[in-house]
Amino acid sequence: MMNMKPTFLALAALASVGPACLAHAADWPDKPIKLVVPYAAGGTTDIIARVVGTRIGAVLKQPVVVENRPGAGGAVGSAYAAKQPADGYTLVMEVESSHAVNPNVYQKTAYDPVKDFDPISNLADVPNVLVVNPSFPAQDMSAFIKLLKASPGKYSFGSSGNGGLSHMNGELFMSVTGTKMLHVPYKGLGPALNDAMAGQIQVVFDNIPSSSGLIQGGKLRPLAVAAKHRLKMLPNVPTYAEAGLPAMNNPSWFGLGAPAGTPPAILDKINAAVKQVLAEPEVVDAIEKQGALPAYTTRKAFADLIREQNQHWKKVVEDIHFAKLQ
Repeated sequence: MMNMKPTFLALAALASVGPACLAHAADWPDKPIKLVVPYAAGGTTDIIARVVGTRIGAVLKQPVVVENRPGAGGAVGSAYAAKQPADGYTLVMEVESSHAVNPNVYQKTAYDPVKDFDPISNLADVPNVLVVNPSFPAQDMSAFIKLLKASPGKYSFGSSGNGGLSHMNGELFMSVTGTKMLHVPYKGLGPALNDAMAGQIQVVFDNIPSSSGLIQGGKLRPLAVAAKHRLKMLPNVPTYAEAGLPAMNNPSWFGLGAPAGTPPAILDKINAAVKQVLAEPEVVDAIEKQGALPAYTTRKAFADLIREQNQHWKKVVEDIHFAKLQ
């Protein structure tokens, strides 16, 4: 009887899925797949989605069509994706800003980042970076913190907008260092970076893809990066952990999900395609050129990451007494 138990359990599991779902999964995909990107075209999320999506489509033998639905820090596109049929023909980029930060800084969101989605895999880790105007007097993190403490509120940092990841990284930085800066929200990181280069503000908590060209061109100066190891492109820039700020040393994640209830067999097919694609040298090179690092995970590992990061940002919001946004 013991030898028959696994077979019995497997048959029971198949029966619970239902023949219709199994047949659907076997035929899937037989038409193009939509990939919702809850941010504007040209940004980090969009670039990674297009690089990986194109190759996933080739593996699955159906095109993956990117659909940009920006707005409200990723909330508009995420809420839209959550309401789409869970049939495997709608995928969505699940990133730290929209699926961990956003739901914890707003009083209400039109989607639940955990319950409304089935995580598939992380795609890439993107190091964050603290950049300053080149004329800023502090040359390293220790001097930077010392200068901020000597003049509370004198210096300002720009962000992509209230409640965005760049804003919250600034709030977290001030909390863990006991410093105070003036927050200046912009409509996107582009204008914030422009004003940092012009000296209108002094600091931006950005990510490497946006800042790398400006750093290489000497228009901005990096003080620290959020990464497990020093970056090849910035070998002389310490990680936040090396600079004594391990709480800041978490790179942003950019992953792939689907509306909750998508058949597990379909999710497994996509996960297997992602694993294959992220091992392709051309894809690795394209992602690394963005300053990101390929980061395949199992479905469970990505689900665990999203839950953990939601708890992390919930605690950050509580610890800094952040007034939630409407």
